[in-house]
Amino acid sequence: MTAQVASAGFTAARAAEPAVGPLLRDWRKRRRVSQLELAIRADSSARHISFIETGRARPSEEMVLRLAERLDVPVRERNTLLLAAGYAPRFTETALDDPAMDAVREGLEQLLRGYEPYPAVVVDGTYTVVAANRGIAMLMEGLPAKLLAPPLNAMRLTLHPEGLAPRIRNLREWRGHLLDQMERQLALDRSPTLRAVYEEVAAYPLPESGAEEERAGGGTGALRSVAGPSFALPMIIEHDGRVLSFLSSISTFNTPMDVTVAELAIETFLPADPATVAYLTSRAA
Repeated sequence: MTAQVASAGFTAARAAEPAVGPLLRDWRKRRRVSQLELAIRADSSARHISFIETGRARPSEEMVLRLAERLDVPVRERNTLLLAAGYAPRFTETALDDPAMDAVREGLEQLLRGYEPYPAVVVDGTYTVVAANRGIAMLMEGLPAKLLAPPLNAMRLTLHPEGLAPRIRNLREWRGHLLDQMERQLALDRSPTLRAVYEEVAAYPLPESGAEEERAGGGTGALRSVAGPSFALPMIIEHDGRVLSFLSSISTFNTPMDVTVAELAIETFLPADPATVAYLTSRAA
């Protein structure tokens, strides 16, 4: 009797899980791709795609992976699709401190060192800081210890009222950019941890004053105007009596086969004006 109840419970749990068809349809709609366009991309037919989405046909493991690739589904979610179709996950999730990841860690550390004296940081899929160089450490000078206690979170450090936020001269614009970035990521990632981070940082109040006021002045160390380059939104931040301007660039691994590696992002901050270059170079010297 107990075995029958357990079996029935397992069957009910499996039935409650999303089927692969609706999941694929959801991804197709997110990407704004028609069934016909997806069929052409996947070397299939619109009829077969329709049958898969409605549950009239069970896709092969190869077809699930092909459709996921054509729809640019994140690696973690590709495992979800495989499980929903009744197949084993294809992509591993290896801890970054695992010996198998030595080459990845060493490569990231070399990249961060090579970018100095400019700031660079590596974060995971929830913006937890995995590694950072001395340029990032310089920007975080003077932050309260409670914000620097591990695990560090890049969004929390940047937007917290006691973090970098009061120092960022164009905070409203930069905050809006970061929140938009997280919203786009949440549209593709059902991570409750990421959702919690977003809700936390979105609720932080903006500083009442000082963030975006233009202060005129001359001399090498004087605070400059909030103006930045016209071709991209910079992060304009005060440091040690100076205003530094950075353009942000984010890089990811190409064709990752591991969930951990797929979710790593390397953010580098390129000086946006000669004064920032000169200041960082002088500090390094």
